[in-house]
Parts: sequence; structure tokens; C-alpha cells
Amino acid sequence: MKPRSYAVISLATSCCLGMFLSSGCTSRGKADPAAEGPLPAQVEHEQDTAAFKVDHPEQFPLVTAGQHDEAPELKVTGTVNPDIARNVPVISLASGRVVGIYARLGDKVQKGQLLLRVRSDDVTGGFSDYRKAVADEALARVQLGRTQDLYNHGAMAKADLEVAQDAEDKAKVGLETTAEHLRLLGNDPQKFNNVVDITAPVSGVITDQEVTNAAGVQALGANPFTISDLSHVWVVCDVYENDLSFVRIGENADIHLNAYPDLALQGRISNIGAVMDPNLRTAKVRLEVQNPGMLRLGMFGTATFYGAKKESRATVPAAAVLHLHDRDWVYVPVEGDRVHRVEVTGGNMLPGNLQEINSGLQPGQRVVSNALDLQATVEQ
Repeated sequence: MKPRSYAVISLATSCCLGMFLSSGCTSRGKADPAAEGPLPAQVEHEQDTAAFKVDHPEQFPLVTAGQHDEAPELKVTGTVNPDIARNVPVISLASGRVVGIYARLGDKVQKGQLLLRVRSDDVTGGFSDYRKAVADEALARVQLGRTQDLYNHGAMAKADLEVAQDAEDKAKVGLETTAEHLRLLGNDPQKFNNVVDITAPVSGVITDQEVTNAAGVQALGANPFTISDLSHVWVVCDVYENDLSFVRIGENADIHLNAYPDLALQGRISNIGAVMDPNLRTAKVRLEVQNPGMLRLGMFGTATFYGAKKESRATVPAAAVLHLHDRDWVYVPVEGDRVHRVEVTGGNMLPGNLQEINSGLQPGQRVVSNALDLQATVEQ
């Protein structure tokens, strides 16, 4: 009986397994194709963070942006430089050793002021030639007188008189030349001195010094000093290629120095560089400025150039502009009790506590008159 029972159980198990497999194949055949695709995307709309709801809008009055016509401005940085035409080198025509220096770099000097002394063999040789020329001229003068007297008494030929006259004339030329040579070196022919005094050729400020005490000086070599007349200076600016339309030769520009922000100067555009910087794409623009006495070489400043045509810009009260995170903002009413914060570019301050708006706002638009109060209410 046991083998038969096992056979019945095995047959029943096989039947159940076959029914299960057949039901699985049937269910896969009836699957919905639409259910196999991706689920539809659900878009969540982000709220505008620049729009705010104001509980009591009547507490924040509105103002209408005005209009101001002004030429566009270009502000660039520049440095104070000496006027090259007003730089005068101090030269020495005698070679020798420096025995005294009486001025230094940065000193103000006057024309004719003693700057340094040089002991030179050139001066010693010059005095020697001068003394010889004096003796030669004296001898030629005496010989001419004697020849003239003999000629008057018929004891000398006219040709001999002409030779004596020629010798006297040449002796005078030699004397005058050697005397002028000493004067050119800076010495008085009547006073023997082997030291050359070098004085300032013009009044100004010593901007370069190439000599020290006991140093050697070569004639017409390196200039011991350079004196600059700083009554007029240059302000040299770098202007980008795209902004060159703002600069025109002969027009004026406003200059403000970093050291003296309240000092307003004007400079005339005298030159625009003919060669562009190949790396920065800038051109050198030179402004000629009269020095009121405060300008020093190397100072930094800002030059403001003005465009040829005027542009219309919006103006609002200064309190309507909110300075937040290094940016400028204004609040513009949208609808009902909602306002929108708009980023703008602030410009110059105008009379009446008004401020220019270079971009972001048009004349005629209405803005909240006190942006700071509204911002405090929004943050609460």
C-alpha cells in the first residue's frame, strides 16, 4: 500500500505545479503596457523670493522716479608723473672727484644754487692754457707795437707789419677761447681754482641723484642730478579699447586724488597713446595738470571723462535705495499689497538728496520712498 500512496501524492504535486505555471504565463500575457512607462513628472513652481507681501502698504509712501539728463561718465585710475619737457639734467663738463655735495634727492632748489663741487684736472689744464694764452698775447702785442714803430720810421717793411698784426690777432683769439673754456667749466679766469662748482640750471625739485660724496664724475656722462619743474605735471591713465570714445584730445577731465579726495582738479587731454598694450588692450592717456603744490610724483588718482552725448537717467531719493550685500536695490509696487525688490546700479549723488540710477529703473516708475524701513518690516 505504501508505494501506491507515494505515487498518488507525486501525481497530485505535479498537477498543482502545472496549474501554477500555466496561471503565471497567463497573467504575464495580460499585463497593461501603459503601466510599464515612466511616471509623469510633477513640476513644483518656485516662489519668487524677490516679491514680498506687505501687511500695511499705506505705511510706506511711494515716490515717482524723476529724470536727469547728463553725459555718461568714464572713471579710470591714473598716476602722477613729471612732465618730461620740464625735466632738466644737471651735467658736469669736467671729469674729476666729488669733494662736496650740497643737495640731495627730493630737495627743492633754486636756479643758481650750489649743488656739488668737483676737483678736476680739466680745470687745472684749462688755467694752464689760459695763462699761456695771456703770455702769448702780451708778447704779440709788444711785437706788434715795435713793428708798427719801425714801419712808421721806414725801418720795417709793410709785410713784416702784417705778420705781426696777424700774430697779435691769433693771440687774442687763443686768449678768448681759453677764457671761455674756463667759464664753461664753471670757473672765473681771473681766479685760479682747480675745483668746479656745479649749480642748479633751473628751479625745481631734485627727482634723481646719481652721485655720492667722493665719487667720480665723468664729463658728459651720467647726470649727477635731475631737476624737475613740478608746477605742471602729468596724470597718465590706462583706458580700455572699448572706452576710447570717451577721450578726445583738447577736452578736460576731472581728477580726484586718493590722498586728497575733497580736492577737485582739472586736466587737459594732451595725448592719446598711438600704441595699444597687447596684453591689457589699453592705451595711455596723458592729462596735463597744474600743480597746486600738493601733487607728488607717484600719487594715485581717479580721472573722470565725459561722453559726447547726454543720456536720460532715473533719479530717486537717496532713502529709496537699499544697499544690501554690496548691491543697490529699490522696492517697486507690483499689485495690491505686494512689492518687488529690483536690483539697480546707483550713480552720482545730486542736489536735493537725490541719487542717479544708471540702470534697472526707468523715469516715471514708482518706488517705495524709504527702502530701509520696508526691509526691516520684511525681515521681521
